[in-house]
Amino acid sequence: MSYINENFLELQDSYLFSTIAKKVAKFTEENPDKKIIKLGIGDVTKSIVPACLEAMHKAVDDMGTTEGFKGYGPEQGYDFLRKAIVENDYKQRGIDIEEDEIFVSDGAKCDCGNIVDIFAEDNKVAITDPVYPVYLDTNIMSGRKITYLPVTAENNFKPELPKEKVDMIYLCFPNNPTGTVLEKEELKKWVDYAKENKSIILYDSAYEAFITEENIPHSIYDIEGAKEVAIEFKSYSKTAGFTGVRCAYVVIPKQLKGYTKAGKEVSFNQLWNRRTCTKFNGVSYIVQRAAEATYSPEGKKQIEENIKSYLENAKIIKQGLEEAGFTVYGGVNSPYIWLKVPEGMTSWEFFDRLLEEANIVGTPGSGFGPHGEGYFRLTAFGTKENSIEAMNRIKRTNIR
Repeated sequence: MSYINENFLELQDSYLFSTIAKKVAKFTEENPDKKIIKLGIGDVTKSIVPACLEAMHKAVDDMGTTEGFKGYGPEQGYDFLRKAIVENDYKQRGIDIEEDEIFVSDGAKCDCGNIVDIFAEDNKVAITDPVYPVYLDTNIMSGRKITYLPVTAENNFKPELPKEKVDMIYLCFPNNPTGTVLEKEELKKWVDYAKENKSIILYDSAYEAFITEENIPHSIYDIEGAKEVAIEFKSYSKTAGFTGVRCAYVVIPKQLKGYTKAGKEVSFNQLWNRRTCTKFNGVSYIVQRAAEATYSPEGKKQIEENIKSYLENAKIIKQGLEEAGFTVYGGVNSPYIWLKVPEGMTSWEFFDRLLEEANIVGTPGSGFGPHGEGYFRLTAFGTKENSIEAMNRIKRTNIR
């Protein structure tokens, strides 16, 4: 008899975005003449920038020659990309990260989920609520005890330190879904807590390229001592348009230590390297050449233009919602806009009404956790034209 992992039975029946997709598909089938504006999932609309496309084409040509062909590559990532990451994302910002502390992957979502493999099942995990579902679901799958850290309007959507000792802490800033940020002094409190309690911070920095204000850290390693307590996740999806190409990386400093039951120190870097070599065959050469091109002068300029256009969309959505009478958060250092739904309406009821009356798709806040109820997420990854039209529709239908 084969037994299942019964922890899976503790999950919700359907993944949030699968439920949304089914609802939208049903509405589209019943209303084929309606033009739907999708501001729900965080998929980009800008195509891959020319610098990356050129690099991919050249890499494809390389693969067609005996001299340039690449078979199995290094599981941790090619040296050319790891070097580019270290130089551009860290050293230029005064952060000392070494190449063998970088692990190239096929997406930050995968990394955030897979990282739990190197942690004991009886670790206590602190997760903000609302939160990106993968942090919560993967730890439920592993059977860990979860401590929820509510983020609400009352605490400006900034989590408070756990009242009980926890071993693993998930933080995401700029935040998905609320679009809010932590300043350096606020993030330092978390690093200090982790050092005091020998905890590990799992820091999702997928949206750092959208930061526009001063004193907002672009990396947790901007905080002194963070290399002793933090793992960082970065992604090319929302910057270079790699949502369908898949490339990201995780940083695990060699100073980062875990412990056996007997109290022996063990390197998390070594554990992740061993896990990577066993379970992962690496990101393709073609994709990694494209990722390397994001650091070229042309690539940086082209990506910056894309980011600016998404931030302009965020400003349009934020201002449009405020003019329509909504209370709105985020949208300044983030591509996400977090709005309070009308009184007496659940977030799923607002989803249905927005879809039916304005033909706009967003994401119900309750899908991110109980404290997301009463809120709703819109993204700035659509086109400028659709962002403007969506706000006009909301004003015309008077959904407020």
